Amino acid sequence: MKWKSKPSLVKFMAGASVVAMGATATAAMAQDATANEEAAEAALQDDGNVIVVSGIRASLRESMNIKREGQGVVDAISAEDIGKFPDTNLAESLQRITGVSIDRENGEGARVTVRGFGPEYNLVTLNGRQMPTSTLGDGASAPSSRSFDFGNLASEAVAAVEVYKTGRATVASGGIGSTINIRTPRPLDDPGFKGSIAVKGVYDESQNGDVDITPEVSGILSSTFADDRIGITVTGSYQKRNSGFNQYFTDWRDGYLGCGGVDSLGNSYENEWGSVCGRPDANVQNRPGPDDVYAVPQNGSYNVTDISRERINGQAVLQYEVVDGLTATVDYTFSQNTVEARQSSVGIWFNHGDTSSAWTDGPAAGPIFYSENFGDAPSDLSYSGSLTANRSINKSIGFNLEWEAPGGLTWVLDAHSSSAESKPTLPYGSSVSVGTAVFGLQEQRIDFDSYLPVISYVNAAGVDSNDISQRFATGNAFRNAYFRDDIDQVQLNGHWEADLGFLESLDFGVSYTENKIKSAYGFLQNETWGGLGTAADIPDDIFFPISIPEAFRGMDGVDNPNIIQQFYGFDVERMVDLLENQFGICSNPGAGTSIAGTCLANPTTDRRISEKTLAPFVEANFSFDVGAGEAHLIAGLRYEDTVVDSTALVPTVTGSYWAAANEFYLELDNDNLEYTRVKGGYDVWLPNFDFDIEPIQDVVLRASYSHTITRPTYNNLEAGLSYNPLFRQDGAEGSQGNPSLLPFKSENFDASAEWYYGPESYLSIGYFRKNVKNYIDTSGSRQILLQDITNPYNGPRANAARAALGANANNESIRDYIIANFPETTAVVNGVTRIYGLPEDAPLQVDLTLPGNSDQKATIDGFEFALQHSFWETGLGVILNYTIVNGDATFDNTQPYKIPQFALVGLSDSANAVLFYDKGPLQARVAWNWRDKFLAGYSQNPTNPFYRDEYWQIDASASYEFDFGVTAFVEAINLTGENLKGFRRNENETFFAYRGAPRYAAGVRFSF
Repeated sequence: MKWKSKPSLVKFMAGASVVAMGATATAAMAQDATANEEAAEAALQDDGNVIVVSGIRASLRESMNIKREGQGVVDAISAEDIGKFPDTNLAESLQRITGVSIDRENGEGARVTVRGFGPEYNLVTLNGRQMPTSTLGDGASAPSSRSFDFGNLASEAVAAVEVYKTGRATVASGGIGSTINIRTPRPLDDPGFKGSIAVKGVYDESQNGDVDITPEVSGILSSTFADDRIGITVTGSYQKRNSGFNQYFTDWRDGYLGCGGVDSLGNSYENEWGSVCGRPDANVQNRPGPDDVYAVPQNGSYNVTDISRERINGQAVLQYEVVDGLTATVDYTFSQNTVEARQSSVGIWFNHGDTSSAWTDGPAAGPIFYSENFGDAPSDLSYSGSLTANRSINKSIGFNLEWEAPGGLTWVLDAHSSSAESKPTLPYGSSVSVGTAVFGLQEQRIDFDSYLPVISYVNAAGVDSNDISQRFATGNAFRNAYFRDDIDQVQLNGHWEADLGFLESLDFGVSYTENKIKSAYGFLQNETWGGLGTAADIPDDIFFPISIPEAFRGMDGVDNPNIIQQFYGFDVERMVDLLENQFGICSNPGAGTSIAGTCLANPTTDRRISEKTLAPFVEANFSFDVGAGEAHLIAGLRYEDTVVDSTALVPTVTGSYWAAANEFYLELDNDNLEYTRVKGGYDVWLPNFDFDIEPIQDVVLRASYSHTITRPTYNNLEAGLSYNPLFRQDGAEGSQGNPSLLPFKSENFDASAEWYYGPESYLSIGYFRKNVKNYIDTSGSRQILLQDITNPYNGPRANAARAALGANANNESIRDYIIANFPETTAVVNGVTRIYGLPEDAPLQVDLTLPGNSDQKATIDGFEFALQHSFWETGLGVILNYTIVNGDATFDNTQPYKIPQFALVGLSDSANAVLFYDKGPLQARVAWNWRDKFLAGYSQNPTNPFYRDEYWQIDASASYEFDFGVTAFVEAINLTGENLKGFRRNENETFFAYRGAPRYAAGVRFSF
């Protein structure tokens, strides 16, 4: 995507859109109205084979009928449609539903946002069962997310995905954005012997170096016998994919107020680390004024990553109709997703000494360039290599017994035991990062006026910072994370076909769910950033060249002649073995302890949570005549009682030390862990009402009202006080969870009007409004002093250094003074001189974050526009949708970081446009997806935002059906290779920018 470009099609889209997905919707959940079930059954049985689609137009017609006959706001896509979209997984397909956007991870769809509510606010179920989820998160802290990673699931083994945008008493709670139900095939739903197998090759242009074609194989076999009373379905898929993910990245010291400015709380920012206020006028162009907010870069890097992913999915379903009306089902689902990422990086770090800069105009000023001159003390050009290799395994075994009893009563007993586990596959833990450097930079600079910021440098005399013969090892870190989520659930549901005129049916039931979470984390770290050994310790043949212009080809800024042209990556495993053999970086680390004989860190944090929820419900379905039309009303009530039990083991703090210019560390005693246990809980009532009426032929009006909840993230519930072992000169940080947190609660209103003016065509407009309360506030912190722990930056030694060197002495100079004049208070550990905190130093202040429910409320509302149109019998058709999302709490970029703020994240407009052709054996589709820029998140204490830029992508697919069930197909994703960036308060404050690339696939499918 070009810098600041915005496709003109957005303006066209503002007037039209669709509620349906690019090709089909399928059934609603089993508890939906009978009319919806019948429409779904018709959709799935078009030609007697759930695997084979008869055509895009037929699918659209079935989709439209399901929407028309359904009740409530439900959108769905069928397996046939997913299989024929050029989509990597379920998330890639879900983005084409009105109001649904996705987050990509390593260029692939991973998580979904619905009507502005991100992954944490959406609940994912499998066949109506609450599913566990696992992820290792950022790799630098204990995992804690509830969000479901759709990248773990292949689409081939899924019959349908349903998105419930409003609450229903019969549908599991937990998502105020939506509840997403994944349905898998059942053999007795489609009797007979049938199957399908598909083979395709994938060519991903994002790969670095030579591009490999990787295989994908999937298949399904379904059969019934014994007069169609016994059935079995087996599905499986294997995917191997290689890709690249090349990204620029910068950390920022954000939210400073300009020189002379004082915020509304009386705070000044002139003495902040990196402030431009003390710099001469000759060094600062267009200096931010007293009312301007600005940010200074902490670092900048180019990161070139090679990714290898292997995904294995499988499912087996056995059904037995014991007697007429009594059916037993046993199913087992397995998925395994293994991802390995190898990253090579080159970057710079700013010490904020002799800096020069130029700035855009305020009130949120951004840097045009930022540079630093190091004089007679050259700084380092940092080269790092990292390796991440993790595996997520999901397992679910379930049992279902359905009995159609006399008197129109149906009972369903359903139980499952499911688990999700994420753990490393490396002998080093979940991730390892090893640093190397050459101390040869006279000057370094980043220019921020292009889409890809330009890093450049000037070598000191007699030094080549890119000379591998001068490269030596620096610091390194080994992260070891583990996460497991186990869910056991039992549900007993009843459905009564009342047939009493006004009362059509009654649904009722109860479910019991136990959710158990284990989150563990540990690390090894060596703070040898000043150098470990000599350059002679590292053989030259460990390095390999990487071209920056090639890795970021096509991005604005890469053609700048000043950009770093080339750097050398290295073999991470070989480097780790070399440094372990020479310096014991794993067996004798500076921080943390390892499992004997390995580089696996012993966990320093072990957190367990148990959630037990009892949920009875009742829902009545009414139908009646209003004038010449029929109306339907659903009224339901769900009660949920949840008990939370949280335990934690965390290390104790025994001391502190100063390891490098800007790096201070806590000493943690991992052998003496503190145990804490805290309990909490809550109960909620969740009503819902759905109404629809057809006042005139082919026009349907709908209205819905409901309450829904989203439970707090696990890190906010976890007991135990934990500290960030790395702290800065102004103090340390810690956090503690709160098991007594209440869930987010939303009051939802929906209304829509739909006009079905043709067999495959309709126009609709919908309005939604959500009033949300019980937001969790993590800015509520308190400052504590650790007993007998002091800060070596503040004390008699540091004061003596400042008196001798001057008030403007930098941290490195102060360290050198203390080491020279107070050597008895220091020690060399693994080549790093530590300056220990002494009793006479100032007590170490810790900002302790404590989450709590605030009294803050917010309103999110918006419109969903839809148009689906087939052009008579030409085979051509178009599908358009546009979603507008608004919120009443936005982030004010003009406020500095010490001013607390509350803002809604993830809110943005989105649109889809699909042009398709379906006639005879040929089918083709081109799909365009767009999402406007949005606030992706913000930190609290300090309060700083980060945004994602607008993004659009074009996908395409085509297939041709030959005789004997053979179909050849081609697919393309991100056809034009669009890029994506994120930024802070100002668009020049680039947070990340990565290169996008197209991915192509071609294959053959055989159905029988």
